Amino acid sequence: MTGAGQREAAYDATPYLPDRGGLPAHRRAAAGCRGCPLYRDATGTVFGRGGTGARLMLVGEQPGDQEDREGAPFVGPAGRLLFRALAEAGIDEDDLYVTNAVKHFKFTREETGKRRIHKAPSLRETLACRPWLEAELRLVSPELVVTLGATAGRALLGPSFRVGTDRGVPRPLPGDENGTRVLATVHPSAVLRSPRREEMYAGLVADLRTAADAL
Repeated sequence: MTGAGQREAAYDATPYLPDRGGLPAHRRAAAGCRGCPLYRDATGTVFGRGGTGARLMLVGEQPGDQEDREGAPFVGPAGRLLFRALAEAGIDEDDLYVTNAVKHFKFTREETGKRRIHKAPSLRETLACRPWLEAELRLVSPELVVTLGATAGRALLGPSFRVGTDRGVPRPLPGDENGTRVLATVHPSAVLRSPRREEMYAGLVADLRTAADAL
């Protein structure tokens, strides 16, 4: 197998990254990423948004249905809840860079074929997309990264990460030489699904306040 077919089989976004340039160049290049099969069904790549001067980076799992349609992260119901929690925690939106560990929406369809239902990305898909996340970390160089949920936590803290036991405490970002720290918390979509929504929401706000105090 040669050419594009060989690159797809490798499950690796590295060949699609630009050799130089900042966030705009990487965003343009990501639009053509074929590093794993998720691009085939998604509307398009959903790259991160925010500036290179952001002190805080938020990393979620993957785009949802609305994010996939609009081409921007955290614009759906979970995003609205997240930004309400950030405001309560005293974090300014202008000081944020938001992105996902996986840049394409993975989903299944209802039997009617109309509604697209979120499906968690596999470890192989998450690792394939990691070069984009590493590039964002390098270009933004945030002081603190907040991971939202299990997939983002494992992408940056390793396969042994567990939200329930590892959340809420800033720690060094593995492999980082710039002093960046990482703090884990729940994903806002988990808050929306929970029968204990108020309790979970309060915990999310508390973790984000810890993040704000750590900056």
